[in-house]
Amino acid sequence: MPSAYAKINLALAVAPPRPDGMHPICSWLARINLADDLDIQPLSNDAPSQYVIEWAPDAPRPTEIDWPVEKDLAVRAHRLLEFEAGRSLPITMTLRKRIPVGAGLGGGSSNAATALLTLRELFQLSITDRHLAQLALTLGADVPFFLPPSEHLPAIVKGVGERIERTPPVAANLILIIPPFSCNTAAVYRQYDQAPVPFFREDTVCTMARAAKLNAVALFNNLADPAMRIAPDLRDLLDRTAATTGCPAHITGSGSAIFVLLEDNTEASKITATLCAALPASCAILPAQLT
Repeated sequence: MPSAYAKINLALAVAPPRPDGMHPICSWLARINLADDLDIQPLSNDAPSQYVIEWAPDAPRPTEIDWPVEKDLAVRAHRLLEFEAGRSLPITMTLRKRIPVGAGLGGGSSNAATALLTLRELFQLSITDRHLAQLALTLGADVPFFLPPSEHLPAIVKGVGERIERTPPVAANLILIIPPFSCNTAAVYRQYDQAPVPFFREDTVCTMARAAKLNAVALFNNLADPAMRIAPDLRDLLDRTAATTGCPAHITGSGSAIFVLLEDNTEASKITATLCAALPASCAILPAQLT
């Protein structure tokens, strides 16, 4: 059963919007070992496709699955490939989620990419990696990051997700703090537009990513402040996390998940227990690793 891994934004620079309303970005992205499971099985040619979306028993923050099935990115990926192939690709698709919704961890994008790859192989579709990435971009800016070649490597992602430069691997333990609330990406960008950053720090992101050296103090996210403006409890949670661990705490993507990078000799289980005692019980706190 294919795994659809989450991501974190180690660094994220955002530019003011273009005339079309899209925001150019430059982000250093890396996968982590929190993953959804996507099981896709073929059906006979005349059978209608069936979709099941549910939370895995060990999901850290299950919430109501309140979106229409046709809006799910994995389902949209399937239907996009049916349109591209010009024929029905009948399947049963079971998505068991662990990656929280609205946390900035890229769960939907990773699901879509995993569906594209699995369906291409399952039905032996003649779609190149380059064309698959072009199709993926129509589903979301983060989707091409999860595709080959070298999809297991971190990357610098530029533009609106279409320019990807794979970078050297980085290894680190981290703690994920998942609040009991989510952040709406569109709302976060609207807040950003009210007070955009004066400088687009593209060179800073590229330098850090190409050197593949993690400096927790130097990491930044231009969407962190806008996210905390739409979710005021997030600021308090970020501050309490940093104070408790003695380490810089960062928001990934447009929020709401927080991560703390740990030193190699830091005992992740001990810090996790300390955070569990210090933060609200409604937060999910779990150790993770960059993959």
